[in-house]
Amino acid sequence: MFDNMPPADIANALESLPKNLRNTSGLFFEASGNISFENIQAYAKTGVDIISVGAITHSAKMLDFSFRIGVRA
Repeated sequence: MFDNMPPADIANALESLPKNLRNTSGLFFEASGNISFENIQAYAKTGVDIISVGAITHSAKMLDFSFRIGVRA
């Protein structure tokens, strides 16, 4: 996991890995932390397998609703 790293550092780290470690070892490489909808494309270009975007959950709008079920005897 590459957490809170800029895209350039992630790309350099992935490039420094042995070629046989990528895509054949069953390992997945994930980028997370400070990733937004505005910069996700830069992270996607690094070559990571998974990108976690917290903005999907912590920036979601709230919806207030109730669900009432009536039971008749």
